[in-house]
Amino acid sequence: MIDWKAAERIAGMMSGGAQASASLPGDIAAITADSADRVAAYTQMVPARPIPPPEIVSRAEWITANLQTMKPILDPLSGKIGETMGPLGAPIRLAGGLVLAAQVGALTGYLSQRVLGQYDLGLLDPTVTPRLLFVGPNLNLAAGKLDADREELVRWVAFHEVTHAVQFGSVGWLREHLAGLLQELLAGLTVKVDTKGLFELPGRAGVRDLVDAIRKGDLVSLVVGADRKATVDRLQATMAVVEGHAEHVMDAVGAEVLPSQAALRDALERRRETRSPVLRLFERLLGLELKMRQYRDGKRFCDRVVELGGLPALNRVWSRPDALPTLAELADPAGWVRRTAAAG
Repeated sequence: MIDWKAAERIAGMMSGGAQASASLPGDIAAITADSADRVAAYTQMVPARPIPPPEIVSRAEWITANLQTMKPILDPLSGKIGETMGPLGAPIRLAGGLVLAAQVGALTGYLSQRVLGQYDLGLLDPTVTPRLLFVGPNLNLAAGKLDADREELVRWVAFHEVTHAVQFGSVGWLREHLAGLLQELLAGLTVKVDTKGLFELPGRAGVRDLVDAIRKGDLVSLVVGADRKATVDRLQATMAVVEGHAEHVMDAVGAEVLPSQAALRDALERRRETRSPVLRLFERLLGLELKMRQYRDGKRFCDRVVELGGLPALNRVWSRPDALPTLAELADPAGWVRRTAAAG
């Protein structure tokens, strides 16, 4: 099993230490309520439940929330470590669980320095109450680095995260569809353990030694079988639309009320592209290069669909699961518009 307390300690160590004040300008509740009204008006989507109340959190609080979300996803996978290694299975499982905790902690700690806001959805547990999180220290630091007005940046991020809340609150099948794809993918994953790397770790390796070893390579990794390639493609395409739709909406709504919206978009793209070699390594381990493509490809798809058929055409994406674009259709918005228009 993964040692989640160790993962949280490691994440805290990797989160960057001292933080700026978590307070944000303006009334965050009023900003969120206004964002919800504007997003609903633009998208013509009506959530079946209220938008979660906004929470201004520290990096440590964000880490705790996200590790909690990861547990039902990663705990079953940790049980697969060493399952085919006979008598060596138990010690490999113990060492692998520690390494996996270090990997999860290091990556979560890194992410805690970057994320600005999050609609936190317990995808595999429908009983979990969604949360709307704003990482105060990161928003303040980003405003300074991007030379942006703090309140405008908070409002712009709110448009993005509130759009996710509107999506999942309005489209009754979306959460279940994504959860089903994820469960199907998890069922087919195998856990690859670098036993040579594990046994080369110092006998009393400290946290920093362990994290340093992980930086040099994945000691525990997840492998997707060829039979799950179609599932991976469907999951990627769906997430691209979910993220791209939020990117499209935050720009469309933001342009109406934020004087610096165009400059904010340029600054955000530069922030996403400018990463140190160490950060690039972390992104590779977690698949964040794919995440960046999801933002770009999904937004490009949504922008073009609106150009071709207006918002009613784009909203067809939420009509039913088989109306979602394939990976190929993400690069061919016109073809997707023709297919879904013909299907009615």
